[in-house]
Order: sequence, then C-alpha cells, then structure tokens
Amino acid sequence: MSDTLLANLLTFYEEDPNDPFNIYALAIEYSKSDSTQASRFFDILLSEHPEYLPTYYHAGAFFAEMEQSEKAEEIYQKGVELARKQGNIKALSELQRAYNNFLDELDD
Repeated sequence: MSDTLLANLLTFYEEDPNDPFNIYALAIEYSKSDSTQASRFFDILLSEHPEYLPTYYHAGAFFAEMEQSEKAEEIYQKGVELARKQGNIKALSELQRAYNNFLDELDD
C-alpha cells in the first residue's frame, strides 16, 4: 500500500468523517494490507451509511475472503435489495452475479 495514498485518504477522512466515499476508499485500500482496519471501515459504512450502494459488492467479497460466510451472504442480500430499491440495474446485475458466484463457491 502506498503510504502517500493512505496518508491522503486518512487526511480526507479526518476532514470529513461523514463522507461515505472517504470511508469506502479507506476500506478498499486497507483491504489490500490490513484486514482489521478494512473490516472496521466496512462496518462503519454498513452501519452508518447503509444507502451507500458501492459498499456492498466490495464488503461482500471482503468478508467472504475472510471466511465470514454468514456476514458476506447478508451483505450481498442487502446490496441486491438496495440496488433494486434504488433502481440501479448495473449494480443489481453486478451484485447478483457476485452473490451467485459466492453461493456457488459455498457449494463446492
């Protein structure tokens, strides 16, 4: 992880901790190197910004990778529901495909 990128993302977060994109960017960046911090920021997004649709695809994949299958499944399901509710067909398709792949991997 680029220390400069992380430092910039942390600065953005400190300047505006209520902007879901700042939290999302940190969760994504931390997912590459620090699963504890990534989990923390994904959890913040899911609890404090549940309408922020981009969270669900990456959070589902992250928690599946961390072998937290029940949590990943719940995240994917909520993401699919939210995409439907928001009328975001592209996100719905991507989330549904990711969720189906996740379910297929559980069956293997």
